[in-house]
Amino acid sequence: MKLLVVDLLAERKAFGKEGVREIISHFENPDIYLWSPHTSERIDYGFGKVVDKPIDADFVVITGSRRNVSQWEDWMDEVADLIRKVEVPMIGICFGHQIIAASLGGKVTRADDQSQMVSTVYYQDGREVNALFTHQDHVTDPGEMEVIAKSEHCAIVACKHPTRNIRTVQYHPEATSKVIAKAIEVGDMTKKEAEVFDMSNHLISLKDALL
Repeated sequence: MKLLVVDLLAERKAFGKEGVREIISHFENPDIYLWSPHTSERIDYGFGKVVDKPIDADFVVITGSRRNVSQWEDWMDEVADLIRKVEVPMIGICFGHQIIAASLGGKVTRADDQSQMVSTVYYQDGREVNALFTHQDHVTDPGEMEVIAKSEHCAIVACKHPTRNIRTVQYHPEATSKVIAKAIEVGDMTKKEAEVFDMSNHLISLKDALL
């Protein structure tokens, strides 16, 4: 299986490297391809093959990013083109959720304040789960995507496409306690910054959220 990760935190040791490691752990022995169109200065993960353009993959993952869909940059056109053309299963996390919606006729807007919290997510099928959020952009119009979950602070938390195998979430199911601990260790996040996340809650996993 060829797994293409649109790896948009490739400059970060924890949320990039360890976040991707958590994502790929939910796939069985994939061949991993890492595409980071936003930067030429990615760190060495020690796994996966770095590519300078999308490959013909069996599955596509679009990660979170420190950039913002509401502040569009030229490289995002390449990601949007991939989203519109890809025929294989695809999932999007946070920024991935937003750029998929924006690329498929939706709208993303910027909030006044950044949302950083663990919050309850309410799925339309009746599930209630805890999830970690950190974002400032919000999907305000899902375009082709169908909304399947919301939270108190965010009306469009999870989506699926009605005819294509695409699923997205605004929250970070890859941000496990291990990833947060690594972020503190390597300086991606201070202990004080991490205190806003109540990791004592049982958080939804990437597998349960998107796979």
